[in-house]
Amino acid sequence: MRKYVSQAAVAAVLIASPAFAQSTPAEVDAWVKSADKAYFDETIKVGQADWVYATYINDDSAAVAARANAEFTKLQVANAGKAAQMAKVPGLSAETQRALNMFRTQIVNPVPSSAGAADEYAGLAAKLSGIYGKGKGTLNGKPINGSDIEEAMGTNRNPAELKEMWLSWNDNVGKPMKADYVRMVEIANAGAKELGYADLGSLWRSNYDMTPDAFAATTERMWNEVKPLYEQIHCYTRKKLNEKYGDSVQAKTGPIRADLLGNMWAQEWGNIYDIVAPKGAGDLGYDVTDLLKEKGYDQTKMVKAGEGFFTSLGLQSLPSSFWTRSQIVKPADREVICHASAWNVDNKEDLRIKMCTKVNGDDFVTIHHELGHNFYQRAYNGQPYRLYMEGANDGFHEAIGDTVALSMTPEYLVQIGLLDPAKVPGADKDTGLLLRQAMDKVAFLPFGLLIDRYRWKIFSGEIQPADYNTAWTQMRLQYQGITPPGERGPDAFDAGAKYHVPAVVPYTRYFLARILQFQFFEAACKQAGWKGPLHRCSFYGNKAVGEKLNAMLTMGASKPWPDALEAFTGSREMSGKSMIKYFAPLTKYLKKETKGQKCGW
Repeated sequence: MRKYVSQAAVAAVLIASPAFAQSTPAEVDAWVKSADKAYFDETIKVGQADWVYATYINDDSAAVAARANAEFTKLQVANAGKAAQMAKVPGLSAETQRALNMFRTQIVNPVPSSAGAADEYAGLAAKLSGIYGKGKGTLNGKPINGSDIEEAMGTNRNPAELKEMWLSWNDNVGKPMKADYVRMVEIANAGAKELGYADLGSLWRSNYDMTPDAFAATTERMWNEVKPLYEQIHCYTRKKLNEKYGDSVQAKTGPIRADLLGNMWAQEWGNIYDIVAPKGAGDLGYDVTDLLKEKGYDQTKMVKAGEGFFTSLGLQSLPSSFWTRSQIVKPADREVICHASAWNVDNKEDLRIKMCTKVNGDDFVTIHHELGHNFYQRAYNGQPYRLYMEGANDGFHEAIGDTVALSMTPEYLVQIGLLDPAKVPGADKDTGLLLRQAMDKVAFLPFGLLIDRYRWKIFSGEIQPADYNTAWTQMRLQYQGITPPGERGPDAFDAGAKYHVPAVVPYTRYFLARILQFQFFEAACKQAGWKGPLHRCSFYGNKAVGEKLNAMLTMGASKPWPDALEAFTGSREMSGKSMIKYFAPLTKYLKKETKGQKCGW
């Protein structure tokens, strides 16, 4: 993931309400410039403080980071409040109006100016964070924490134990949050209205260079494009689960039991590949971890190889400071945050990654992904405003790294000397390769969409507190075709057992990234003149692709995202059609395997 400055810290903010004074468009333009300069400077301070804390955790670094983030939050609050007032000035240019909107939508959890609202919201947010962080379920009646449940549900094949972990986690974590979450929604909705939006969902959807309703329609269109592929994977997976567990655990028809899918939220299903692997084609033919170890790769050499992908496209090498300032290996002498992230600390050339890299295939993919963020950060660092030093929309940044990760095909591994050309797997391995990818990338799509769709309905009042869990269960059935492993009472709040809900983190960006990566990938492969199956394409070494890619990356957020998308793909529409094309060989296999099955739910 990219390091988004202070996202976790912006938990409760007070919207300033300065007395509205009539200003001229020129005065508004001058304010935008001065506010952006202050924002630029503050992001450096908070970035430095956060880096020290993340790579050297102790009480002092925590205190320094907390102070820096508090100041950063105050600045964002002031800017958002002022921007809301400035937006009322007549005669503003479209660019200025867009900048004012960007100042307002930086704050995803606004709090109104009423006395005590900020303190109340901060207290509620901290309480919910504590419930989640300390949350436990049970396994065989014994307490087990969330990370251990997540790991266990990926490997455990005992339906009774999976059911126990699922139910206990949702009951112990989600249920206690409900009343406080209801109050948080009330406060944040009031804050969003002070910023000029109908509700909090409208504020979130206003960050996409289109109206909130138009954005909702766009994502619905994208979902309908990929839905048939998801339904095929659902049908095939249900068949395999029925074969393994029998009718009493997983019926041949209808929804899939949520706890059987290898993930505590049923959001990605790759952990049960051993259950669904095609007979005789489940072995992918090579193991990247083994290849790395055979060739004597260490962690730094892995990062060098990742950099080599981007420089092969004609992009400039990473600065020397990257190699001295990044955390590539977990330090032995102190506590650090190991979660992988990419940083540009000074908004210019101070690029870094933070990882506790292990020599394995998963981390090799992660390195390519994180460096995608770094090269994006460098490309747009010449933009005149800090506001524009972002992805074209919040799905772009994740999608760039994922596009590069898609390019790590057997052909690419041959090109960099990791895989012997004689050992490139044949077409007979493609079904297993594609199915393994689809169990994560395609299975995630409806979950990535419904998290926010569910919350949008809560924020608008369409879903009332008494119906929180009923609506959640219905939407999971509607979009994912899954069902809880046991009865859920009216006091349940299963959505709260997913981190991003109590933390109030928008989620549609992850849906967008899953779609966009395939659209970017197909565009790159076309530019490279690739003639074979799309899933076998590698554009490594193609400088024409690099030139087009860099042209899009350089734009950052300076133009509406359709302009950036068009610069690289030739299209102004985000579309799932490239994903469908990528998985076309798998679709044929799935249709054959599910012939005669009653698909759907």
